[in-house]
Amino acid sequence: MADRERPDGDAVDGIRYEEPAEGVARIVLARPEARNAQDKPMLYALNAAFDRAAHDDAVKVIVLAADGPHFSSGHDLRDATAIGDFDPVGTWGGATLPGSEGTMAIEQEIYLGFCWRWRNLPKPTIAQVQGKTIAGGLMLAWVCDLIIASEDATFSDPVVAFGVNGVEYFAHPWEVGPRKAKEMLFTGDPLTAQEAKQLGMINRVTPAEDLASDTLKLACQIAQRPSMGLKLAKQSVNQMQDAQGLWTSLQAAMSLQQLGHAHNQQVHGIIVDPAGFEIIRAQAKAERKRGD
Repeated sequence: MADRERPDGDAVDGIRYEEPAEGVARIVLARPEARNAQDKPMLYALNAAFDRAAHDDAVKVIVLAADGPHFSSGHDLRDATAIGDFDPVGTWGGATLPGSEGTMAIEQEIYLGFCWRWRNLPKPTIAQVQGKTIAGGLMLAWVCDLIIASEDATFSDPVVAFGVNGVEYFAHPWEVGPRKAKEMLFTGDPLTAQEAKQLGMINRVTPAEDLASDTLKLACQIAQRPSMGLKLAKQSVNQMQDAQGLWTSLQAAMSLQQLGHAHNQQVHGIIVDPAGFEIIRAQAKAERKRGD
């Protein structure tokens, strides 16, 4: 996959790697025509870009941004690529096995496994978020240390409509608190940027036209500090969350998600409840109508 790691400024498999300032790497989700929906090529390219920034000693801060009007619409459910087309990153194995064993292995690799890797990168990461962040898009923002959002940004996880508990990196209670997490999941309703800031999920809200410049300004400010101090500060905060049980909770929720998939496979013949598509479309239509 080395050829997917090197280009600067050009999108490869839906990911663009940039160096906008000294000490700062910017990784850009570059599938705006698909609202930055994440297929397997994009996820593996994103992982390669994160690895590149992590191993570049000149990079102190990593920004995760997105092209187009929306940060990410989540997982690309139309993705037809085979997991065997990619070199595995994790050690779970079994992705080509039949039944729930194979399904769980794939999701451990490209969802929970990738997210946990990215959350533990030894450098500060900043998500630069605009427009809609839906379901799997939350996972990309939540693994970042800081989140800056435009005033028009919204955040939602509607996938309970598919008969599962939520996205695979199930950090909702940690990000917004238990009761708001339940409301968010039960209803599928989006949080506005201001609501997310009040809940402590995001750090700053800025006008859309200033989002890129404000994010880069913050990244440059952080990059002035020594990498050792930044690394130790990040690790200290992360270890506190670990001691509170974050990793154990994420693994438990992943196990419940696999129960949901297995149930749906038995009842509906696919790993998600097909009624969810219509529920989510109807909700999105109602939200657009309210916005008119």
